[in-house]
Amino acid sequence: MNAPIRQRPLSIGPLRAFEAVARRLSFRAAAEELSLTQSAVSRQIQALEEEIGCTLFLRGTRKVELSSDGAALLPAAVAALERLDRAVRQIRRTRGRRVVNVTTFASFASLWLIPRLADFQARHPDIDIRVHADDRIADLDASEHDVALRYTARELPPEHADLLFVELLSPLVSPDYAARASQGDLPPLRRPADLARHSLTEEDDCRPSAGVLSWRHWLSAHGLPELQPQRWMYFNFTYQQIQAALTGQAAALGRLPMVQEHLTRGELIEPFGPEGRLPSPYAYWLVAPPAARARPEVQAFVEWVQAQAAEPALDRALKERQRA
Repeated sequence: MNAPIRQRPLSIGPLRAFEAVARRLSFRAAAEELSLTQSAVSRQIQALEEEIGCTLFLRGTRKVELSSDGAALLPAAVAALERLDRAVRQIRRTRGRRVVNVTTFASFASLWLIPRLADFQARHPDIDIRVHADDRIADLDASEHDVALRYTARELPPEHADLLFVELLSPLVSPDYAARASQGDLPPLRRPADLARHSLTEEDDCRPSAGVLSWRHWLSAHGLPELQPQRWMYFNFTYQQIQAALTGQAAALGRLPMVQEHLTRGELIEPFGPEGRLPSPYAYWLVAPPAARARPEVQAFVEWVQAQAAEPALDRALKERQRA
């Protein structure tokens, strides 16, 4: 005689453990993610299997695989957990202090966003800002983030995106570095060919944009594809390159939208002036889904970022020329 089918709802803890193991195909990795011991995760999976009445995983010596029943359960488990997490995020957002969660990449956070945040806080002292710096692009619909500040190709804008500004590259050095070059302590730096006697910071990255952000690209555009500097200094983050330039160690190929404050304050200068500027096919975007923009605190942050991006210091003439 067949056992009666159980009708009792499943517990959420074992279901979350099941989703983590199914996604990672590892009890150990799932345990680390959930901040549990591996034995605790194993017990939760075993309890879930007993509750449902089937085997969810095929446990090998060195690997874990979903069973056919586990594969059937997984889509429903993922959907249920995502729906639950979205509801919890919404509840948290409507209680207590107003918070805007912002995700962006590390260099943009360090060079552009954080130096300006004091102005937003002065204008909106009742709104908290949480910045998550990560070069991976977050899914705003499946995370706690309300706004993303991103960098993508101009012809591939993200969904729900507003253009902030386009990319513009230019050689940069500190005033002290330029003074030493003009006074003879360093080789003169009057034209691009003079870079052969200087140290250059270079983008050390495998992403497609790295080629556009490289000195090799800039030098080729200025008719010097074979030029080699006295020394290369490789960094995988833009703010590291700018730090090397600020401290007078080398010339950096700066992304002008991100270093405008340094230029305005005279902490960096363009040794070749506006003639050294080179447009790129990339641009900076503000991404905020309609549901997030409907919240007053998010809309306030969006409008503030747009106002900051529209400042005259960003050289509107060049911006409009690149739009054309």
